[in-house]
Amino acid sequence: MYYYRYDNAEVSCCFKYLMFTYNIIFWLAGVVFIAVGFWAWSEKGVLLDLTQVTRLHGLDPVWLVLLVGVVTFILGFAGCVGALRENICLLKFFSGVIGVIFFVELAVAVLAVVFQSQVRDWINGFFLANIKAYRDDIDLQNLIDSIQSTNHCCGAQEPDDWDVNVYFSCKGTHQSREKCGVPFSCCIADPADSVLNTQCGYDVRNKRKAEWSDHIYVKGCIAALEDWLPANLYILATVFVVISLLQVVGIYLARSLISDIQKVRLSY
Repeated sequence: MYYYRYDNAEVSCCFKYLMFTYNIIFWLAGVVFIAVGFWAWSEKGVLLDLTQVTRLHGLDPVWLVLLVGVVTFILGFAGCVGALRENICLLKFFSGVIGVIFFVELAVAVLAVVFQSQVRDWINGFFLANIKAYRDDIDLQNLIDSIQSTNHCCGAQEPDDWDVNVYFSCKGTHQSREKCGVPFSCCIADPADSVLNTQCGYDVRNKRKAEWSDHIYVKGCIAALEDWLPANLYILATVFVVISLLQVVGIYLARSLISDIQKVRLSY
């Protein structure tokens, strides 16, 4: 078998150090995400009692932060070391994983458009499951409060969705002070209030439904999301395109560096 020999072949310093710079940002971002994740867990005492991780029935946002951090850290490390050491295996690993992530994002976007009703049902069920676990985790609680107050909504479909939470449910004989209420994030803010009233949602669902709109948001967060998406479609498209371009640039740099390394090795 004969191999073509490249004369004066050398690894491009441009591709090599662009690849390194590109990935050092990835690696540092991964370190920051992981540090923030463990800091959040330490604040909640999870690091002192790891069984808390398995007791949570809803979404712990820290898991997402840690997942993004670990994936970003590993990719950044593989890209940096692969570029500096001219290691083809690490560069192929980096470009392969980035490629898989890119196609998964594309597939998810297409499936979300094609199966809109199924996605809507899944989001509804997911939101209700996290409403049920609202008091189980402070980060989850803050996330739901942020979604409701920012989007001026309450519950998945309506305020009565808070019946799935044992503290806010109107059903049963429990003596919770929050019974038949909603979280403060559902309340319509009064500009005259200088201090946040965290009890504004107490007993509000004991009133007639016609009066609810005077005190709380009555639109569900799923409907609010459906209203938000068309209004911010261009922003979402821009974010998707920018992320996709960054991924394509990373793959291009890695494949170009791999090609240069292979040419150098064949020249000897």
